[in-house]
Amino acid sequence: MTKGPFDLTGKVAVVTGGNGGLGLGFARGIAKHGGNLEIWARSTEKSAKAKAELESYGVRVIAREVDVASEEQIIAAFEATIRDLGRVDCVVANAGPPPTANSTFELTSKVWHDLLDVSLHGAFYTLREGARHMVDRAEAGDPGGSLIYCGSLMMFQGVPGKGNYGAAKAGMGAVIRSMAVELGKYGIRANTVAPGYIKTEMTGSGKEWSDIDKFFASKTPIPRPGLPEDFEAIAAYLCGDGSSFHTGDTIVIDGGSVILPAYAGF
Repeated sequence: MTKGPFDLTGKVAVVTGGNGGLGLGFARGIAKHGGNLEIWARSTEKSAKAKAELESYGVRVIAREVDVASEEQIIAAFEATIRDLGRVDCVVANAGPPPTANSTFELTSKVWHDLLDVSLHGAFYTLREGARHMVDRAEAGDPGGSLIYCGSLMMFQGVPGKGNYGAAKAGMGAVIRSMAVELGKYGIRANTVAPGYIKTEMTGSGKEWSDIDKFFASKTPIPRPGLPEDFEAIAAYLCGDGSSFHTGDTIVIDGGSVILPAYAGF
């Protein structure tokens, strides 16, 4: 029986920050299409809840406590993944803290580096080590794989005080393009997903719109905040064989907000 382009049966994906928000949205998309999962995060309680939900889709799920600011923990975690699940087909580097500063002058050395340690360096180490296992598999006669980075509209825009966040996202966009060029010969694709404003627990739980939800909805052609479930399909697509010729791209999912000029209402 021919597999469909979204059929992830037999594939194994690692999703960092996969126990909530966008990460859980990516993980749901993979699980709903038959992919086995490892979710990496620091909160074991939150991960246990996410694991139980993801397992309800009939796939195998391992929740692993990993701090992606640590290169050593990442390397050890991938070794454990291969030991426990046998392979890695897809890696989603999603983990990252929100920006906290409101001015360039608030970006102390600690604030600057704390964010980059996770969102730039940790993301690179995660994708690099995932790619290492994919290349080993390809050289053994089983090519293919997908590397996914969760970017941001700040790859394209400037926001006061968010220079470290924008630097991490834009920097990883360049890394993704480099990896796409280098690893294509192994059938490995590398792409960035750039979300717009997304309603998660960080912006207020529940179905009711917060003031920030309403503000961003008013600035978006599709007039609502984005939701984690809006990222399930793109995760399944990029993880699966249906995207086998799609690489080096930055895929914007933002309801059209990045294309709306400031003068559109005049």
